[in-house]
Amino acid sequence: MTFQDIILRKEDHIATIVFNRPEKLNALTRRMMEEVETAISDVANDNNVRVLVLTGEGRAFCSGADFNFSDIREGKVKPRLAEELGRHSEENWRQGRLLSMLARATSALQHLDKPTIAMIRGDVVGGGFGLALACDMRVGADNARFMVGYPRVGSVPNMGEMWLLPHIVGLGKTLELIMTSEFCSAEEAYRIGLLNRLVAPDQLEQETMKLANGLMKIPPITQRFLKMHIYGALGSSLETSMAFSSACNFILNRSEDGDEAIRALAEKRAPVFKNG
Repeated sequence: MTFQDIILRKEDHIATIVFNRPEKLNALTRRMMEEVETAISDVANDNNVRVLVLTGEGRAFCSGADFNFSDIREGKVKPRLAEELGRHSEENWRQGRLLSMLARATSALQHLDKPTIAMIRGDVVGGGFGLALACDMRVGADNARFMVGYPRVGSVPNMGEMWLLPHIVGLGKTLELIMTSEFCSAEEAYRIGLLNRLVAPDQLEQETMKLANGLMKIPPITQRFLKMHIYGALGSSLETSMAFSSACNFILNRSEDGDEAIRALAEKRAPVFKNG
């Protein structure tokens, strides 16, 4: 599969989607978001892939929507029309498609039945921040910076940040990050739980792959149930969560990979899962 604004790599059961517009700090375009959505669908349908990593080429993860600021300064277009994604958001709204391609990408990451990791260096702004939040885990270099961004251009976050961020860092910090729309340093992001791991830039890929490989020590079917269950539990009661756990274990206890996990422990070897 050939892409223009992203790269999709697969190696050792790990798929990596790379935003590939480094000259624009990986700013988001319509084509990039369409390609991201296509790549996530490809990963979802590939049983050989166990973990998805999302990252950016060059010195930034993603700088948000692609604005042509020179056109604004020269008076060529109205400010909203200078945002490459903004025009399409208005078109979606007029046609009754409330879930834009941005929101669809967030939803696709959340509903992907495989663990996802954002591997972050440099700036993470606007829609890029939303995509990073939509991943299950985030590993960041100490030169990473996070900004919600939308309020600075007179908008509100529309990629799930209003739901995702409070669940990750709590209500008070969410209000601060969104309403001030100031940069949050990597150290502060790690302190408040926005980053799972904080490393030196030259250790970023190594640490991310270490985490990814660690996730593959459990059966794929267990991974799927865990992700679905943890996110589902956010909106359910304790009793409902425990009942769902029992249902999951009823299935897992009869799975081939479940038996393999126990057998491998007994035989003191690495498990060989068959996705069953």
